[in-house]
Amino acid sequence: MGLSFALGTNLTLEQAEPVLLRAIELGCTFWDTAVVYAAGANEKLLGDFIKKHNVRDKIFIASKCGFKCFNNESGITNSASHIKEYIEGTIERLGFAPDLYYLHRIDPDTPLSESITALEEIRKAGKTKYIGLSECSAATLRNANSIARIDAVQAEYSAFETLHETDGLINTAKELGIAYVAYSPLGHGWLVDNFDYKSPDQFAPDDFRRTVPKFQGENFHMNKTIVEEVKKLASKKGCSTAQIALAWVAAQGMIAIPGTTKEWRLEENFASREVELTEQEKEEMRRIIDAAKPHGTRYSAAAQAMVGH
Repeated sequence: MGLSFALGTNLTLEQAEPVLLRAIELGCTFWDTAVVYAAGANEKLLGDFIKKHNVRDKIFIASKCGFKCFNNESGITNSASHIKEYIEGTIERLGFAPDLYYLHRIDPDTPLSESITALEEIRKAGKTKYIGLSECSAATLRNANSIARIDAVQAEYSAFETLHETDGLINTAKELGIAYVAYSPLGHGWLVDNFDYKSPDQFAPDDFRRTVPKFQGENFHMNKTIVEEVKKLASKKGCSTAQIALAWVAAQGMIAIPGTTKEWRLEENFASREVELTEQEKEEMRRIIDAAKPHGTRYSAAAQAMVGH
């Protein structure tokens, strides 16, 4: 996402190439995109790179539909016609069928019997291998899985945001054997050593964090203080804040998908795989997490209405 969308970036293939090549070299090959990331531009960027370097066999790629983002349309839809139209566009831009295709958000006005059946139909047609849901409720995940096998759920999780520990989503995924893919595992940039912003006014004009309550006003300063506790634990461990944060997500049995536009950051993130937390360190991290619930909601009021169905 960050290569093309949301963080004030819109990289060309040439600009993105170094970090993508390094990802291949490291073996970091679970890549995540979506139609709504710059209206297909992110899918095309990845597709062009994969074709240029002939690395399709090395990449597991996931994409998502569910947001209307063409022809001046906007909003959520999970209609069968949307799913079947958007998968064709995804295949065209990537140059191949994605390995995993999610509903990006759940449309409460479309019955699951319609949307999940449509996902299952595109899977049976060979247009994706696996299907998933993103930011759904535990009940929706369970109901969807009763219609067709759901392979993955993507939802926010980090040491900074543990909402889905208490709303049943993580437990339901575990119970049903559904892979949990954790987006924003670094808390939208909080859980890194060089989070140097002194004020939310320093974010780029089109950085989506300008709209997130956690990053606004007094919340910004209170949350920045919380992060210092995680940094202390990382320092004691002898690793970076990002590495201990990603190791924590991995210790929960999840697949973390941190985004970056920088080679050095990619290398730092990937090295978190070598960081193993002791039971004592897990307990210490849990103590920090439980004592430090973040101030402010995850999304603006408008965006909040789009999650959790």
